Amino acid sequence: MQTRHESQPKNLNRSMKSRHLFMLSLGGVIGTGLFLGSGYAIGEAGPAGALVAYLVGGLLMYLVMVCLGELSLVMPVSGSFQAHATKFIGPATGFVIGWIYWLSWALYVGLEFIAAGFLMARWFPDTPIWVWCAIFTVILFGINALTARSFAETEYWFAGIKVLAVILFIIVGAAAMFGLMSLKGQPAPYFTNFFGDGIFPTGFTGVFISMMTVVYAFQGSEIMGVAAGETENPEKNIPRAIRTIVIRVLLFYVLAVFVLSAIVPWQEAGVLESPFVTVFHMVGIPYAADIMNFVILTAILSVGNSGLYACTRILYSLSQTGMAHPVFGKLNKRGVPINALLVTLVFALLSLLTSVVAEETLFVVLLAISGVGGVLTWMSIAIAQYRFRKQYIRKGGKVEDLKFKVPLFPFVPILCILMCLGIFVFTAYDPTQRTSLYWGFGFVIACYLYYHFRYNRGSTDAVVVDEQPEKAVQSK
Repeated sequence: MQTRHESQPKNLNRSMKSRHLFMLSLGGVIGTGLFLGSGYAIGEAGPAGALVAYLVGGLLMYLVMVCLGELSLVMPVSGSFQAHATKFIGPATGFVIGWIYWLSWALYVGLEFIAAGFLMARWFPDTPIWVWCAIFTVILFGINALTARSFAETEYWFAGIKVLAVILFIIVGAAAMFGLMSLKGQPAPYFTNFFGDGIFPTGFTGVFISMMTVVYAFQGSEIMGVAAGETENPEKNIPRAIRTIVIRVLLFYVLAVFVLSAIVPWQEAGVLESPFVTVFHMVGIPYAADIMNFVILTAILSVGNSGLYACTRILYSLSQTGMAHPVFGKLNKRGVPINALLVTLVFALLSLLTSVVAEETLFVVLLAISGVGGVLTWMSIAIAQYRFRKQYIRKGGKVEDLKFKVPLFPFVPILCILMCLGIFVFTAYDPTQRTSLYWGFGFVIACYLYYHFRYNRGSTDAVVVDEQPEKAVQSK
């Protein structure tokens, strides 16, 4: 294995536009966590509790995104937070964050394939699930193997379908909530579901448990940073995307959950396959189940598409710092890290096998690592921003010269770190999720130990990191 490449024979192409970057982040967040997971959150915390959980989760997402925004303007490179962690926290942490994030998304890409297959079974019950998995695998591979622009354009339309569905749901649901549309003979609920069993019918424990679900649903917004290395004019497009993404995600999530909570009793929301389908049925939308099946299928393919892209670029970034074999840094003639894409896809498909042949053992371990990995990634972004800003000021840099600045420093990154730690504490208090911490942090420790023995004991493969972050900025 070689040290970090001093010069690349070929760079990633900066072909993504502002609209692509925005929809990429939006598409990474609006998925099954909203269409299916929102019912679970309402069932665990009640109507008001679910809204509190989504607002707190949205606050955490905002803190992460502004920290990522400052770093992405300083180092707009493919790999984003992995490169930031390597530079501003340490190579060992960069190694851990890169591999745990890659593992998390690669696993979920595989799960998205099988989930899409099950959705297709509604329309084609006689076709084996594996056939649909194979078809979607080929489609997403083709999209990602062409160019970054082809991926971004596809994701733009995938995300557009989801956004349109959510807007339509909010309009229809609000009309039914206030009696402008009938609910199959039922009176307009107005706000009765919010107060019938008290503000927090399951207590604060339910709010905390649902908050973990909410935070996991919001993960994916950080993919915007991964795309920074392939974005046109990052100094203009990245701040614009950050300013709009948090507000719009919160509006979509909070308004959708508000309408769901008002129409569907919280005791029933947690046991429904999709509360969105229930609401459409209640207002008499024809073919409601089929419409939502299509929207959820689009959401699943969108998440799979984004995950495949993120994994490929993270693995590419790891290869650039000597943390993965240089073969993963090879670009095809279209500027795509093709070997990284192929390996990611193979691992994703192998993860499908573990869900069948080792469901109670290896598959559970992989899921646990994935859950912990997302929160650790968010925490590393805040720590890296905190350390960068301190280092920047210590070396005489002026904050006003930064292209994008985290407000209220150091309060914002510190609050973000504390909230991420709080998620782990809440997880430890939930017996059903506690074991995920054992496996997740066990994997993290194993990664640190591997890095120590592989790179820090006189190895010539030690990672070299540029002294100045400006050197890592890729030119257009």
